[in-house]
Amino acid sequence: MAAAQPTILATSGGYKAGARTRLEFNQLVHHAVELAGTSGRAPRITHVGTANGDQRWYAAELDEAARVAGFDLSHLNLFTMPNIDNMEEHLLAQDVVWVNGGSVANLLAVWRVHELDAVFRRVWEAGVVLAGVSAGSICWFRGGTTDSYGPELRAVTNGLALLPYDNGVHYDSEPQRRPLVHQLVASGTLGETHCTDDGVGLVYRGTELVEAVTEVPGKMAYRVTAKAGDGPEAVAVEEPVEARYLG
Repeated sequence: MAAAQPTILATSGGYKAGARTRLEFNQLVHHAVELAGTSGRAPRITHVGTANGDQRWYAAELDEAARVAGFDLSHLNLFTMPNIDNMEEHLLAQDVVWVNGGSVANLLAVWRVHELDAVFRRVWEAGVVLAGVSAGSICWFRGGTTDSYGPELRAVTNGLALLPYDNGVHYDSEPQRRPLVHQLVASGTLGETHCTDDGVGLVYRGTELVEAVTEVPGKMAYRVTAKAGDGPEAVAVEEPVEARYLG
């Protein structure tokens, strides 16, 4: 099963505390499955944990979450070597690829070593839904803001650029995020930047933003662009994008 056209769900969420397990998949992960159009069998999802070093203990937590959700979950690990011989073939057989958070700078570097940048483009074009949280959101864009280099946020500008925008995550929960996005957009370091509060996801069909969705009532998405100011320098303009509550 493949989505009707290339689809990305870029989020700042996807998990919640579990009833009998430490965590469960929240509505954003379930929405990624809906976008894939899977029916009649357990959805096939591959988790990619490169950004946090392929932590096996966290993969085990996700295995438990997948059991609760009824998902057929696998893991693509790159440390210390790829655990799958033909990574492209495996990814093309999935309904959803879910990329976890962590260091987006390290994730991008390791992916390029293994030529996954080109692989993910082909997988996306084939209709496998690409999704993820935080670093797993920024990676699909041209760039965004990151703490990959230390506690002071910086710009990252070498994303896979499947989407011709930049991305701001954790927009309402980390105080540095919003002002830095505005500064970087005004200076031209980042272009049009699409941002998500915690619990919000952005749905793209092809390269068009078609909808914002949320698993937390009242949360929002934002589009930040540059425009001419009163002086010689541009200013950033923030436009709210209402998010549909997934329930």
